[in-house]
Amino acid sequence: MVSITFASPQYLWFLFSVPFLIVTHFFLLRHTKHKAMKFANFVAIKRVTGERFITKNYTILTLRVFIIVCATLAVAQTMVWYEGRTNENEYVIAIDTSASMTTTDVLPSRLEAAKLNAVDFADALDPNTRVGLVSFSGVTFIEQPLTLSKSDFKKAVEPLDTIASGTDIPGAIITSVNVISSSDRGRAVVLLTDGSNTIEDFNSKSLQRAVTYAGINHVKIYTIGVGTEAKTPIGYLPSFYNVSATYNENNLEYIANMTGGKYYFAANVTSLAGAYDDIKAADKVSTLKVDLTGGLMLACLILLLIEWGLINTRFRTIP
Repeated sequence: MVSITFASPQYLWFLFSVPFLIVTHFFLLRHTKHKAMKFANFVAIKRVTGERFITKNYTILTLRVFIIVCATLAVAQTMVWYEGRTNENEYVIAIDTSASMTTTDVLPSRLEAAKLNAVDFADALDPNTRVGLVSFSGVTFIEQPLTLSKSDFKKAVEPLDTIASGTDIPGAIITSVNVISSSDRGRAVVLLTDGSNTIEDFNSKSLQRAVTYAGINHVKIYTIGVGTEAKTPIGYLPSFYNVSATYNENNLEYIANMTGGKYYFAANVTSLAGAYDDIKAADKVSTLKVDLTGGLMLACLILLLIEWGLINTRFRTIP
């Protein structure tokens, strides 16, 4: 599937100058012809020479239309997106650090298991593959921008700790998409959480909007659900915090399905490692982009040179 997007769509308004150019061209042509006929009998000259001294100049008009179109699409930063096979995907790993991740239904805890496997996943990536890290609870932090250094990624993962707060999954998605949106390769986010989206109590459409944002930016999201259906997990916060630790897979399935990713259930360390392995092995088809800005600017320059050459040769005006 191929789609076209514009980083600066406000400049597309310049395309409305094309009809104005066409109307102006024929208006001025008519005016020039009427003026010229006062001073010479071009009909007689044509019979003798077989040439038309006043033409409609469709060639110049066409060139100018293409120049305007190319220049407008260039400043609008036109991007073409297509699905292609690639082994050069780049990743942002988003790890839930909310209070519910202290639960020990996945040993040694949900968070520690997530950290260990995230490091193993990064180490297994190709050396030329960048990876970034985002942590999230009630707020979201960019712990590590996209980097080729797996050691820097590991250093960013190690100090992660839980925060006694709820979970803002939509915020994590939006931040992760922003981190990876600069990538020219396949874009993927690995969202690792227990799926409890406490922010949904305040804004019921926040998750839907975040998923839509990921789709607009052509980012695929793989969701890994860490935890079980335990109602009173060992090691969790006391009940007076009123924050649920119950594993919620509905949110994670929704996110993955809507962005072209896949949902994994990780009830233990082994299944968590298997999810990462499957993501790395299966993620061969991604949405890639081609930035047409440079090519359109070059086309515009070439067309300008062609127009200049024609005006000064074939269509040169004789004073």
